[in-house]
Amino acid sequence: MNNSKQTKIALTAAASAMILAVCSCSKKEAFELETYTVKPTSLSEIVTATGTMESVTSVDVGTQVTGIISNLMVDFNDQVTKGQLIAEIDKTVLQSELQSADATLASAKATYDYTSANFERDKALYAEKLISDYEYQTSRKDYEVARMAWQKAQADRVRAAKNLTYAEITSPIDGIVVSREVEVGQTVVSNMSVASLYVIADLDHMQVVGNVDEADIGQVKVGQSVTFTVDAYPDDTFEGTVTQVRISPTTTNNVVTYEVIVSTTNPDHKLIPGMTANLSIYTLKIDDAIAVPLKALKFEPMQIEESSLPKARPLEKPAEHTVWVLRDNALIETAVEFGMKNSVYQQIVSGIKDGDKIALQYQEIKSGNADAAKAQENPFMPKPPGSKKK
Repeated sequence: MNNSKQTKIALTAAASAMILAVCSCSKKEAFELETYTVKPTSLSEIVTATGTMESVTSVDVGTQVTGIISNLMVDFNDQVTKGQLIAEIDKTVLQSELQSADATLASAKATYDYTSANFERDKALYAEKLISDYEYQTSRKDYEVARMAWQKAQADRVRAAKNLTYAEITSPIDGIVVSREVEVGQTVVSNMSVASLYVIADLDHMQVVGNVDEADIGQVKVGQSVTFTVDAYPDDTFEGTVTQVRISPTTTNNVVTYEVIVSTTNPDHKLIPGMTANLSIYTLKIDDAIAVPLKALKFEPMQIEESSLPKARPLEKPAEHTVWVLRDNALIETAVEFGMKNSVYQQIVSGIKDGDKIALQYQEIKSGNADAAKAQENPFMPKPPGSKKK
């Protein structure tokens, strides 16, 4: 009894397999051709990076003389112009140094005039052999010493006068006071480094110092356009241009980056030094380009007999680059010339035109027909609850 039951089950499974195989073999595969209609498009490729806003011109304004700050004319965020008086140092000591230099100069001039007259007289006497060589040489030495002392006194007087002008500190550029480092009454000391009083920045012209990953730096070139945003104005997009790609690397946590300088204008002064900028550098940007999807370059026509698919007409002579163009229900292999490309499209410089249909790939037509599904149904499988049994 058990053997009979096992035999029946085996026969049932074999019959089921045979029916499925027949259905599978009888099923015909159908395909359709996917095409792309050529139209002018914009090609772009973007490298992203972050950077820090800086002013193109930022000057530490200092003093070259030692003294006490007597007056400060500007403060944080004040707009200043080139040559504007912004601070003063007490002039008492500097004026006295100038007066001392004037006195020294007058004394040196008098000595020079006296020794010059003596030398001219002794020179004439020496020519007549009326004085000795020693007297003549002494007179000439006194004259030379007086002349050099007078020249030194002139130079000292120029320096003292210049130092007095340094007591009036003016702005070297047009800009905005970013930082003030001193208070009225504070003593500033001039030594090997200039004592800083203010930091003045030109906020009309800003730059972003961006950090570009080493994997992307090869695509970044001077002159490329850039858009960026800052956290302070998330809804605003600013524009700039790459002005410098620095070749000095920076390594942080084993990540190598390179500095890229992006210049931008800032007429409304929204951008201020220290802001973090999120950069999009357009390594490729072409408007109204004739281009095709990259998969069109890999298309190969199928050879299917008794098919309604377009027949292929290859080129008589091979070409370096070709695409397949659908014309009059035929696939025409067409030689083309490549231009730029991004990760999606390849620019075509010549060979095709606006409106051409380019073959991309074949797509299998999936049958959703209920009869086809019924034909493949296994009659030996149990019916779901509620279904009619035949």
